[in-house]
Amino acid sequence: MAFSPKVKRTTKHGDGAQNLLRSQKDAYARLLNQHQNGKFRSYLQELATQQVEESMSTSVSRSVNVVSRRKKGNSESSYSVDSLSSQQSRQMADASICSYTDKTSYQVTCTEDQGIKPGMLEKHARMELHKAAAPKKVPSKPQHKRNEKDIKISSNLVGSEEGDSQQLSCSCGEEQAKDKSKKKRLKGNLAKKDEGECGPEVDVITGKSPNKNIKAPQTQASKESLLQNNKDKGTKSGRGSRKQLFEEYMRTEDVSAGLERGELIKDGSADIFLDGIAARNRALNGDVVVVKVLPPEQWKEVSGDINERTLANQMVPKAPDVIVEARYNEDDEVIGKMKNVCLHDKAPVTTQSVKHGSAFNISGSSSERAMQRTGKVVIIFEQKHSRAASGFLKFLPNKNFAMFSPVDHRIPRVNVPLVDCPADFVSRPGDYENVLFICRITHWPADNNFAEGRLAKTLGQAGEIEPETEGIMTEYDVDFSEFSEEVLNCLPQDLPWSIPAHELSRRRDLRKECVFTIDPATARDLDDALSCKQLSDGNFEVGVHIADVSYFVEEGSVLDQIAGKRATSVYLVQKVIPMLPRLLCEELCSLNPLTDRLTFSVIWKLSPEGKILSEWFGRTVICSCIKMSYDHAQSMIEAPDKHFSAEELPPCSTNHRIHEIKEAILNLHNIAKQLRAQRFESGALQLNQLKLSFSLDKESSMPQGCYVYQYQDSNKLVEEFMLLANMAAAHQIYRTYPELAILRRHPPPQSKMVDDLQEFCDQMGLDIDLNSSRGLHRSLNENLGNDEYAAARREVLTHMCSRAMQMASYFCTGALKDENSFHHYALNVPLYTHFTSPIRRYVDVIVHRLLAASLNCGPPLSLSLEEVHKLASHCNDRKTASKRVQELSSELFFAVFVKECGPLDSEAMVMGVLDQSFDVLVLRYGVQKRIYCNSLEGLKAVHFRKVGKRPEMTLVWEQADPSKESTQQVYYPKQLSVC
Repeated sequence: MAFSPKVKRTTKHGDGAQNLLRSQKDAYARLLNQHQNGKFRSYLQELATQQVEESMSTSVSRSVNVVSRRKKGNSESSYSVDSLSSQQSRQMADASICSYTDKTSYQVTCTEDQGIKPGMLEKHARMELHKAAAPKKVPSKPQHKRNEKDIKISSNLVGSEEGDSQQLSCSCGEEQAKDKSKKKRLKGNLAKKDEGECGPEVDVITGKSPNKNIKAPQTQASKESLLQNNKDKGTKSGRGSRKQLFEEYMRTEDVSAGLERGELIKDGSADIFLDGIAARNRALNGDVVVVKVLPPEQWKEVSGDINERTLANQMVPKAPDVIVEARYNEDDEVIGKMKNVCLHDKAPVTTQSVKHGSAFNISGSSSERAMQRTGKVVIIFEQKHSRAASGFLKFLPNKNFAMFSPVDHRIPRVNVPLVDCPADFVSRPGDYENVLFICRITHWPADNNFAEGRLAKTLGQAGEIEPETEGIMTEYDVDFSEFSEEVLNCLPQDLPWSIPAHELSRRRDLRKECVFTIDPATARDLDDALSCKQLSDGNFEVGVHIADVSYFVEEGSVLDQIAGKRATSVYLVQKVIPMLPRLLCEELCSLNPLTDRLTFSVIWKLSPEGKILSEWFGRTVICSCIKMSYDHAQSMIEAPDKHFSAEELPPCSTNHRIHEIKEAILNLHNIAKQLRAQRFESGALQLNQLKLSFSLDKESSMPQGCYVYQYQDSNKLVEEFMLLANMAAAHQIYRTYPELAILRRHPPPQSKMVDDLQEFCDQMGLDIDLNSSRGLHRSLNENLGNDEYAAARREVLTHMCSRAMQMASYFCTGALKDENSFHHYALNVPLYTHFTSPIRRYVDVIVHRLLAASLNCGPPLSLSLEEVHKLASHCNDRKTASKRVQELSSELFFAVFVKECGPLDSEAMVMGVLDQSFDVLVLRYGVQKRIYCNSLEGLKAVHFRKVGKRPEMTLVWEQADPSKESTQQVYYPKQLSVC
């Protein structure tokens, strides 16, 4: 709600004109300096003279009016003339200059990822000048410092606490065409003079802001002030200082005090919408920030259209955008806990503000008139974004810098010095229009929409795989450099390496057992193996054997430090960026066949039904008899009676027959089916989304084909025993180290998004139970029909349901006192960790060290609780970044494949319908896209309507033969239509 600030007049009548005649000097000088047209300048001078004469004659009455109006109530903000500095007076005068802000290019929200056109979310703010004036009196120094915080200029009218001025947005670098329109509007508004007003009014018109009218403080002016203003129009005072677009960050002590008082966000699960670039206050994707919730009158009204809200949630990346830092005292459960602020599930808003009553006491149903809390960033607690981006350079004439435009629209444009640009960039800028560069942001001033930075590297031509890939990795801070000599010196130097005799004596020797690996055909880092033999009592001895990476990576070594920094291997389509040197990943640690290898094993005695009868943990040594692919294992599962020849399988040890290996795989498969059925019956949930895979040219690494990866029974076999091993490891380390164990938790889904999705499914006639993980799993597997599109329908709903899920994360058990918060929602188990992939995950290395210490076969962990907590947080960040890089790599290769081999034809299933677009799942490739109707060739007309609450779109297509009637297609998400 907009308030009208009142001016406290403390000057005497005789001094009024003299003290205030300077107040308009800066404003008019700035105005005249910007608008050099002679007629316009003369007009302003004449108008100002008339205003001065009127104000001189009515100064006493106006002073009385202002003082009396100030007493009306505490709902109106007040300003004292004595407390305003000359600089602030200029800022307030600047606010009354007509300007037009187009923030489309500067949006730092996730709307681009949602697939929504930028034009649909443009925010324009036009300030129309009725009367230009501002109070002025030079205050004392303490007053000056205090009141500099009172007036903040922001880019989207984000409100502040009572007593703060309204914040106006001004864009730097506006186009000349807008300047012309500004002059016309300004002249027209100046001509509309309201004799009844007590002071000047600034009318702010914005598409979505609740603020309608912002009144500037009253003032007077004199003829002498105007004449002096004309003389000074070329000076710095005449030009004025740049307007502050962002609020200054709060001091650390003020933030701590605000958290103590509850004025700032300390609950990381809060659903807060940061509306625009000003509210984000220069925070970038992934940054940890502290947020202040805005007053209820500045909250956004949420649309009641469940379809639109649900679809908006589907088209955003799962990676966190801006994170709220949650602060806790010693008595609280979490130390420095970090969670996501919900930036993605904001529904469309109306243009009206809430003017009366509580934001929650609104007539109508809650689904139709719900309010979305809004906030603003008051400090960036930790800059987790790399501040690096790939993008393009634009030459700016008569400037000593160039404009860098990032590919990611959530990152601001950056001014980079010309000295960083290629030598011939100034003379031949056109040669670099399609060249990708890497830029690092070094500073983002509070008074500029553009950041400042330096060019780091020239990548190459846009659209090519290697330059694009390097840009992706750099932006997400993936370390893809070669390992240093210091790191490599930590590895065994005497090659070929063999296991020392003294190490063999410390371990359980399993080299004669039938142990084998099952991995993707192209895998080279084999970190897990399986064994299974039937016992005389009818039970089975099943072993999971994991590469003993902790033997080679000594705690505290340079190798350990670099592995901890990388935290995970990054899997791109064409290559892997390893966490450890390849000598370890692919040789010394990899469980290659027919080679003795050190392992950490868990061995169970299981009944045929999968019941655990006994369990053993320890360090072992194995010799894998065969390296099998998932396809090899699947062929045995599908043909249990077939006799496989040696030519059909990879090289196998002579100590074990192929029939023995096949029997072991079939027994593991049968037990895995029992374990899997028990898990889902107990309430586990699995949301496997379609994964796109590529076949690559061996020489060029260019995509030759793509297909949806098939998840088979052999994959499920390995998965079940890896899950069982991870759960066993979690219980073992938590029993021994209840304060230092590093586990993995998965919170329940976000209730708001679940409610929206449930309502959406109900309206679409889909029988989906979202009340529990068990109900959801049963719904996705039983209630979607048995027609030819049932599988596709399941994939669509699986994707939609996964968007409501929160991300699983690592944590230190000492940081969470309530064991209920350890729970893993998707697996529905109380304790879980990662133990089975130490070659590619650093958390697994720490778990191995904890296990060794708990079994008295290794030194105790030297890390403190706080260090383990920080390590867990770092691994969460790197895992999230790695996942996003992998997704972007897949998207890049698919785009290149379509460009080289397209167009591609495929059936698609309509997931949802909006008024001018619809979302589809491309069934052949498992790719989701938003289709905009205005981009479809041959489309004659679009008709959108709602049947009840169900959206329906009719597309009318033109015919090549004019004599034939146009073809119509009707799309609606009822049972998910196929197009």
